[in-house]
Parts: sequence; C-alpha cells; structure tokens
Amino acid sequence: MGAWGTAIASNDTYADVYGNFFDLYNEGLNVKDISEKLILKNQGIINSDEDKNNFWFAIAKAQWECKGLDGIILERVKTIIESGADIELWKDLDASNSDLKKRQIVLEKFLITITTERSKAKPRKRKVIRQPVFEKGDCLTFKLENGNFGGAIVLEAVKDTEYGLNLIAATRINQSKLPTKKDFQNTEVLILNYASWDNKQIISWYNPVRYKSIAYLIEVVEKVDIEIDYDLNKSMYSYMANFDLYIIDAVSKQFKHEETNSKSLNKIRIKDLIKKKWKFW
Repeated sequence: MGAWGTAIASNDTYADVYGNFFDLYNEGLNVKDISEKLILKNQGIINSDEDKNNFWFAIAKAQWECKGLDGIILERVKTIIESGADIELWKDLDASNSDLKKRQIVLEKFLITITTERSKAKPRKRKVIRQPVFEKGDCLTFKLENGNFGGAIVLEAVKDTEYGLNLIAATRINQSKLPTKKDFQNTEVLILNYASWDNKQIISWYNPVRYKSIAYLIEVVEKVDIEIDYDLNKSMYSYMANFDLYIIDAVSKQFKHEETNSKSLNKIRIKDLIKKKWKFW
C-alpha cells in the first residue's frame, strides 16, 4: 500500500491510479473509457486485499471531479466505508488507535464529498509541447571559476515533448583559448572524484526550466556529428535542471580539486559517445 498518512490520497496506490487517470483525461479520453482502461490494467491491485480499497477510492474521486461518478463505483466505495472493511484492513496492518480514529474521520468526510454533486467538471489541462534549447551535436562553452573555458557536448535533443530535454556530457576541456571542434572531438567526459563523488561521469538529461536565467553563461561555438541515437526511454542517465550548478560549478570544483589531488583513473572518450563502432567480418 505504501501509506505515509491517514488521508485518502496518502498512499502510493491512490497517487499512481489518480495520476494515471488524469494523464489520460488530459489526453482527451472520456471518463468511462479511462476507468475501463485502468480497471483492466490494474487487476493485480484490484485483487490485492491491501491495495484494492485505495484503487477504488482513487477511481471514485477522479470520476467525481470529472462529474462522471459511476453509480456502481459509488456503491462499491460506500460499502467499503460503511461496512468498516477499510478500518479492519488498517487494524490488520497494525495501525495505532489514533490513526484508526483519524482514518475513520477521513473516510466519512470522503464519502460526504463524493455523494455531493460537483458544480462543474475539472477542466482538462492542455499539454504544452516544448523544444530543447540546444541542437544535437552542439558544442557548448562556458567560463570556469579559474577563468578558463570549459566545454560540454549535446549528445541528443528530444523534440516535441512536454520537457524539451537535451542529453549533455561535460568534458575535460579547461583552456585559456576558445575550444575548437577538434578540442571537443579529442577530449574526454569529465568524471568527478572530489568530495563524496565516487567517479561520477557528468552525462545528464537537461530540463531547461531555468535556462533563460543562465543562458548568458553558455555559448554554442561548434557543432559535431553525433552518429549514435540516445533513447530517452531506455536511458540510465540522470536528470538535472540547473546547468550552472550541475555542470559549470561541478566542472570548476573538479579542476580545483585536481590542483592538489589526482584525477579519476576512469576514462570515457567523447569519440566513443559520438561515433558508431563498426564491425567487420
């Protein structure tokens, strides 16, 4: 169940089902089709004594908010609450007497809410489509704390999505002159080993929510061909939204660390990230 409180929505099952409902609702599906789809998809949850109540509570609340509460769903929820089935479940899960009392009050208020007709349906949210701020292959430079130029390469640009992500690899470029195309092609990915970083490679998906405020720090100076396609859905790379913190600041700190300490022995060549490896046989 993954509960973190006594509120109706304070558990993983409810949060997931409710969130999935409105993902589909905002895509334009009607309440009946969404409910059928989620019921079919979540048979494991529905058949779980621990999770099924939260599933039906989430469906009921979402339907009610859309002014489409199905009578059968409402009766199912009323039975769960009025029979004491949900409270018995909480007892079986060793809930304290205090939590049982709180839960009972929550359940009663929830039933009153969904049996009171809502004035209007919750509006659908229009999905905003965003484009990434950089193109695939862009070579980026920025000033480091030591006054030198640092560099990063854009390995992928995911277009026409809600987030507009770029996959960016920070490099070991650290020089007084503006880096050239060859500098980018022949460098390595910067690997962090300062402080508590344990050979962390700086390759991350960049969500540009704060880009406008730090755009002046970054310059596109070159472009290289990227022969490899990076699939966001199959990627194991982390995400970041602060280019200045997770790239510029981290790169500066790593090079400062290397003034008195050794760099990581691990190596990842940029060439290996941009060029396909051909097999001959």
